[in-house]
Amino acid sequence: MSATEGSGAHAGEPATMTAEQKAAYDREVYEYSGKAAVADLTTTFAAILLIVIAGLEILQGIAAIANDSIYVKTPDYVFEFDVTVWGWIHVVLGIVAVFVAVGILRTQSWALIGGVVIAVLSTFANFASIPHYPWWSLTVIAFNALLIWALCTRRARPY
Repeated sequence: MSATEGSGAHAGEPATMTAEQKAAYDREVYEYSGKAAVADLTTTFAAILLIVIAGLEILQGIAAIANDSIYVKTPDYVFEFDVTVWGWIHVVLGIVAVFVAVGILRTQSWALIGGVVIAVLSTFANFASIPHYPWWSLTVIAFNALLIWALCTRRARPY
């Protein structure tokens, strides 16, 4: 640490500042701390939302695996698939999403990208299931859109 740093009122603040410089420095610190708080809250919200989405994916998958007939069969739909396979896809997406959410809570940069990827894959999987359970699928798709927004609006911090 240099002789001119660290002896001010704030850590890292230069010791010799004019009143105008100190006011500008204080404004910068205050503004940044507010932005950092919003970024942290948005990221925490995204992680918790991803855990909720993961739970919904896992429940949806278990229901499909346990009983193929629980989902309505629709004729002439472009995306035809075995409901059991579709259920396993949801279970795997849900389990991976839980791990990614923990990474987001631990502020891992890979987890932010992973969260967006999981949300996109979950959106595709739920889009394919719209004819079976439209309201449920649309609800999960809406959660995914909110998750993508929350992860993409996080601001990078310089530290």
